[in-house]
Amino acid sequence: MQPFKYNPNFNSGSFRHRITFLKPETIEDELGQKETEWVEYKKAWAMIKTVKGSEYISSGSEQATIISRFIIHYTEGITVIMRIDFNGRIFDIIEPPINDDEANKTLTILAKERV
Repeated sequence: MQPFKYNPNFNSGSFRHRITFLKPETIEDELGQKETEWVEYKKAWAMIKTVKGSEYISSGSEQATIISRFIIHYTEGITVIMRIDFNGRIFDIIEPPINDDEANKTLTILAKERV
């Protein structure tokens, strides 16, 4: 595997959104109870595209589901158990990250916003 190299045709200006990947860590409190805490794993520059926005009625309340596509420079270690923090908005990764064209240049990540 080769690290990402600058390619003048690869428009880096499109990667203008700073996101943070959060991973779950299990901690034990003073009473011995286990809790999940979300800790910073890695920051990345991303392109963000809204894939789908839908509304549905659940238990008499209206809910909104927003699915977004995050495209980042290729990096290893991002998994479906992680979350994305974008300007205080939290997104759950809903599918394993896709190594676009198996070229090790970009990853596409589909995530659902927690609302």
